Amino acid sequence: MTDLHSAPTIAVLVVEDEPLVRMVAAEFLRDAGFKIFEAANADEAIEMLHARADIHAVFTDIEMPGSLDGMGLAATIKERWPGIVVIVTSGRNQEDRGDPPLGAAFITKPYLHDTVIDVIHRSVTPQVIASP
Repeated sequence: MTDLHSAPTIAVLVVEDEPLVRMVAAEFLRDAGFKIFEAANADEAIEMLHARADIHAVFTDIEMPGSLDGMGLAATIKERWPGIVVIVTSGRNQEDRGDPPLGAAFITKPYLHDTVIDVIHRSVTPQVIASP
């Protein structure tokens, strides 16, 4: 049996331009035991990723203002930080938005909190946590 108290904390960056939606996502992920960082758009997220080497996963909305939408952010992360797990979400069907970059997961809004938590737990492996 694994001792959950000795397991490393998974750090998740929540990227969402709607403050209330971002707050709810950050809260349920924090309550699930994740270390949470927040960004309102892709530009802030990229700044955060440059500044912090301890982020293991990014949970991002697709439709956001700024220089990149969530799909562009996901592609940038997969190119620059290939070890970071990316989960994109949208109220639109995935088919309407195109496929996320290779290795990124897609969850349709409205999502169940447990679904997001499960995808993060299944995706962030000990190798992801151990990589710099």
